[in-house]
Amino acid sequence: MTPVEYFESQRGRYPGFHDEVLGDLVDGLALEPHMNKQLHMLSAGSKRKVWLAAAFASGAAVTLLDEPFAALDKASIGFVVELLEDAADHPERAWVIADYEAPGDVRLASVIDLGD
Repeated sequence: MTPVEYFESQRGRYPGFHDEVLGDLVDGLALEPHMNKQLHMLSAGSKRKVWLAAAFASGAAVTLLDEPFAALDKASIGFVVELLEDAADHPERAWVIADYEAPGDVRLASVIDLGD
């Protein structure tokens, strides 16, 4: 499966999938050179970018991001932080972020510290 095929499969699962947003996500995460490669050929970071792009474009009411910054390059981390900052202004969607530390200056509704 290629990223293009993966995004097509996600369109079928999420009726609120935003194709117009997906284009911006592909650009912002520098995925264009990888769109027609097989997913198994992509690096861990590029695969994660594909999954993140699908998550942000899905339009799902609740989205879980498990360690969203793992394996990402600095530019992509900054882009995802910007997306999360923007998401804080749109209460119609909830984002649950599981990570070892809070993402930058993103406004969070709550933090659950599970300890060491």
